[in-house]
Amino acid sequence: MNLPFYIARRYLFSKKKHNAVNIISAVSVCGVTLAALAMVCTLSVFNGFQEMVAGLFTAFDPQLKITVRQGKVFNPDDSLLLQVRALPEVALCTETLEENAMVQYKNNQAMVTIKGVEDSFQELTDIDSLLFGAGTFLLHDSVVEYGIMGAELISLLGTGIQHVDPLQVYAPKRQARVNIANPLTSFNRGYLFSPGAVFVVGQSEYDGHYILTSLPFARQLFDYDHEVSALELKLKPDASEAAVEKKIARMLGETYVVENRYEQQADVFRVMEIEKMVSYLFLVFILVVACFNIIGSLSMLILDKREDVETLRHLGADNRLIARVFLFEGCLISLFGALVGIVLGVLLCYLQQTFGLISLGGGNGSFIVDAYPVSVHATDVLLVFATVVVVGFLSVWYPVRYFTRRLL
Repeated sequence: MNLPFYIARRYLFSKKKHNAVNIISAVSVCGVTLAALAMVCTLSVFNGFQEMVAGLFTAFDPQLKITVRQGKVFNPDDSLLLQVRALPEVALCTETLEENAMVQYKNNQAMVTIKGVEDSFQELTDIDSLLFGAGTFLLHDSVVEYGIMGAELISLLGTGIQHVDPLQVYAPKRQARVNIANPLTSFNRGYLFSPGAVFVVGQSEYDGHYILTSLPFARQLFDYDHEVSALELKLKPDASEAAVEKKIARMLGETYVVENRYEQQADVFRVMEIEKMVSYLFLVFILVVACFNIIGSLSMLILDKREDVETLRHLGADNRLIARVFLFEGCLISLFGALVGIVLGVLLCYLQQTFGLISLGGGNGSFIVDAYPVSVHATDVLLVFATVVVVGFLSVWYPVRYFTRRLL
């Protein structure tokens, strides 16, 4: 066994001459342990929120979405797109048309995004899991067109889930100039009725702005014949999403853009990743502060072990070997604190995930989930371990060399 490491290990667990040294060493280990525990728990909570948000978008967004790189709409009968539809990995392909419009209900108005979809949209996504109310996912019948609104939009317009009066929808005519004398003639107007259901995604981007309706109604409102703004794909269960996305991107070239669910909500997840990184950096700073305890512990240990150091010198040990003893001591404190902190952090995350120990908002049901969501990732655990070990080593390397030269 390496002699400096063996001596350092004995120093870590052996009783010192002065009880204060034992106390300071224990405090050092506890400081590193708490920092590692906080890092594991914090990163896991961010992972939990990210997966929760991804689950909400999963029910509304398609697995893959094809849009045109330039412009807003394109012809869905393009030969390249027909080849994509025929791919064996594609289980379902549906056309959608999104555009902004103004809606009015009695005296209330709002700017919204009208999303016209085909009836197969219900099979494409898990929209049924987001619906609330007595109605069902219904876009049209032989008499009227229906519009399924987000919960926040219903509150803004004051319509209620089952509104009796139709919702008036206005969109500017594409090929017409504004008639100053009678501006209403420059707009297309349509009427949407309620199917008795609303959707709740949990994101204001959707709940406060989107209305789902039939694709023919959207085309008529926005003066399009057969154009679409996107093709949305659902893959077969055994298909690899990443592999199919790359395959379709190669087939379509630079004309079209292919996005998975995370890329469709890139801004949301980018913000969450930035928040996670900032929290990680703050915790690293706390870890650095905690490592100052290790420096104090080592300085006290060096003073406590002066006689041992003299014995080692008589046996032929040089300053480098003695410095390595105390350097290993500091690294062992960091390593031990990292392992204990990670184990306790993972255990605490497991208890939170299983029993929901810490609730949100007192558990009164005002949030999407009752307790803080957590998800432990192996990459985060490795990152925490590496961070603690590296910061611990860097924090003691120079002080050990300095103290061994000045105090011994």
